[in-house]
Amino acid sequence: MSLLEWVVQKRNVSLKNNYKKNHINTPENLWVKCNKCSLLMYYKTLHNNFKVCPQCNYHFPTSSQDRIDQLFDKYSWYSLNSNLSSTDPLGFSDKKLYRTRLQEMKIKTGLSDAVQTGIASIENISVACGIMDFRFMGGSMGSVVGEKLTRLIEYATLYELPLIILCASGGARMQEGMLSLMQMAKISSALYKHSEAKLVYFTILTSPTTGGVTASFAMLGDLIIAEPQALIAFAGRRVIEQTIKEDLPDNFQTSEYLFKHGFIDLIVSRTELRNKLYNLLLMYYSSKN
Repeated sequence: MSLLEWVVQKRNVSLKNNYKKNHINTPENLWVKCNKCSLLMYYKTLHNNFKVCPQCNYHFPTSSQDRIDQLFDKYSWYSLNSNLSSTDPLGFSDKKLYRTRLQEMKIKTGLSDAVQTGIASIENISVACGIMDFRFMGGSMGSVVGEKLTRLIEYATLYELPLIILCASGGARMQEGMLSLMQMAKISSALYKHSEAKLVYFTILTSPTTGGVTASFAMLGDLIIAEPQALIAFAGRRVIEQTIKEDLPDNFQTSEYLFKHGFIDLIVSRTELRNKLYNLLLMYYSSKN
């Protein structure tokens, strides 16, 4: 080794040691960039604003637990049927076994399936609520989702509680075949009995709400609320265009388009949703008296 090579090697080692000594490890994800307006914001700013961009009102995806914290009185949430979990009735397999996917999702999300159901209160008004979570297999509706929602509706009917369901789903869960499609009829039947008891049912459509969920309980609410710019659909845009041989408007299948054409009743920002639900519940109870 030449003298020059020795000096260069020593210098590199010295620089490396100084970097390790002085370097401060910065946590990841401290800064978040808005997908719509490209605003760069501190993650706590976004979290404190219910994961809504303060500049353009873009609604970031959020979890079912976040929604519980945002909507309901502190410590009022009481979970129902949290022990229910899907099996693999068809022995389904694609790139991996369905039962393997389920186990991975449970570990990743901490949930037993794609919906949380429970009893909570909004300004001391008790409600029954189901909250779908898109993180768990795209919020797809399988047997357990259908069963948990049906039991929730029956509980609300029995105890005469207002019912709220927040939808976030890609539709029926293909890994359960016909069993998943049967949930549409089962949930709708329970909702009919709830309606016959003269009890109110609010649906809140978040992005995305599609497929069999849209074709059943998502559109059966006495009042249908949607978040701004939410994707709400049954079939995909490309499928419709290929079927009717026409181009669709740019804002097709958004909450604004559906509101304009009378499919939904209100568009409410996530930051205002708790207050809006509280006012609606007050109106409901005042109309009953």
